Amino acid sequence: MAEAVIVVALLLVAVSATAAVAVRDPARQSLVLAVMGVVLAVLFTTLQAPDVGLSQLAVGSALTPLLLLLTVRKARRRGQRRKEDGP
Repeated sequence: MAEAVIVVALLLVAVSATAAVAVRDPARQSLVLAVMGVVLAVLFTTLQAPDVGLSQLAVGSALTPLLLLLTVRKARRRGQRRKEDGP
C-alpha cells in the first residue's frame, strides 16, 4: 500500500513539474510551483521525512511562490510606468 502511495506521489511530482515548465505566464507558473511544493511535501511525508515535508510546505509552496508573484507584479508595474512615460 505504501509503495502505491509513493508511486502516485512521484507521478504527481512529475506531472506538476512538467506543467511548471510548460506554463508560459510567470504568475500562473508560480501558482503551479506552489502546487508542486504541496505535492513534494506529501511525497516527503510519505517517505517518512515529516520535518522536510513541513519545510517544503512552508518554503516551497508558500514563501517562494509569494515572492515570485510579488516580483512579477512589481516588474509589470515598472513596465507600465515606462510605457506611460514614453521613450
